[in-house]
Amino acid sequence: MLGNLNGWHLLILLVVILLLFGAAKLPALAKSMGQSARVFKGEMKAMKEEDGAADPATSTSADSTAAAAPRPNDGTPEAKP
Repeated sequence: MLGNLNGWHLLILLVVILLLFGAAKLPALAKSMGQSARVFKGEMKAMKEEDGAADPATSTSADSTAAAAPRPNDGTPEAKP
């Protein structure tokens, strides 16, 4: 959809945005959008780091759980001395 935009479309879009928000509010709008993008990027980076730190802990706990879990009975009685 965005690939079909040419110079005239972008110019018309810019004029519409200018009319809607006014010239005085555009710098504040751009600043708030930049801050929002920065916060979003920081949160995404924190989530990736959190996922990376959680993966080894998850595999370790899964290994210890599998070792401690009892094996199912296959139907043969156990030999008791």
